[in-house]
Amino acid sequence: QVQLVESGGGLVQAGGSLRLSCTASEGTFNSYPMGWFRQAPGEEREFVAAIGHSGGMAYYASSAKGRWAISRDSTKNTIYLQMNSLELEDTAVYYCARGRKFSDVEGDYNYWGQGTQVTVSS
Repeated sequence: QVQLVESGGGLVQAGGSLRLSCTASEGTFNSYPMGWFRQAPGEEREFVAAIGHSGGMAYYASSAKGRWAISRDSTKNTIYLQMNSLELEDTAVYYCARGRKFSDVEGDYNYWGQGTQVTVSS
């Protein structure tokens, strides 16, 4: 069973930065694309960013483009989401997920982490 564990969330002031990490439990990590999603209170979960299995492709939601960067370290079975210029609207639970294919569609991801809370304050 694949397990994904996120870390790095917390409380940050608007304009600040955070780096989220997601570590996979098993060694086939490098064969799959990975993604980050988020869910704000009272809202549906939404796509944030995705990265191809080799790290050569990345795709961002418009809300993340230009501010954030997704990356992966195959030696650590870990992906990252570097979030800069955080805004109040970025407050949400952030989830990493393993995808069947490189996609921005939630249904294309079949393994999910438990989520990590990011709270941006004014």
